[in-house]
Amino acid sequence: MKNVGLEKAISLLGTQKILAQKCGKAQSTICDWLHGRKRVSAEIVPLLVRATEGKVLAYEIRPDLPDLFPHPER
Repeated sequence: MKNVGLEKAISLLGTQKILAQKCGKAQSTICDWLHGRKRVSAEIVPLLVRATEGKVLAYEIRPDLPDLFPHPER
């Protein structure tokens, strides 16, 4: 199952490689996160939010962690 938040981030930035460079990660790591082979650790989520200049929110990347990354409308 694809990570919708990462898909949005990649779309905004253009490529997985650009997102990887902005976060200091390998493109293959971004690919693994995107396709659900690995989960984005909670510590990395803020890096992804910053990489998109806040256009992708933390809850979009890890919706399974509502206590850490609450949805703004809830």
